[in-house]
Amino acid sequence: MEFARFNEVNLFLRGIFPTLGFKSTEVYYKRLERFAGETKYPFKKMFEFAWNGITSCSVFPLRLIFIIGLISFFVSLLLIAWAFYPILEGKAIQGWALTVLPIFFWGGLQTICLGLIGEYVGKIYKEIQARPRFIIEEEI
Repeated sequence: MEFARFNEVNLFLRGIFPTLGFKSTEVYYKRLERFAGETKYPFKKMFEFAWNGITSCSVFPLRLIFIIGLISFFVSLLLIAWAFYPILEGKAIQGWALTVLPIFFWGGLQTICLGLIGEYVGKIYKEIQARPRFIIEEEI
């Protein structure tokens, strides 16, 4: 059984079964309204479940940090060019630009660096999971 080859501690089953590659299907049903009691799965638990699914099966949140850093860095470069353009016309730079733009610039640069560190952490995380590199569908 290929499923037994996954030795992770925090195994997210809904993310593992699709990666096994075996045939699967959807089962549709009509859920009846609860007639008594309250749900034992409040919003906090649902959020934790979703977050566990995202972080167990993907390094996308780490890559998102890098993308946000790139966007903010390049936007800050455009804003710096826009703010310093009046110097070419011999005018003074307006007050907020000299304060805010360096903060935005360095914040973007730091976020890029954090995203690069996140890429390394993501690679380490994938190696530590020790997932099988291939799935055997059938043995002859």
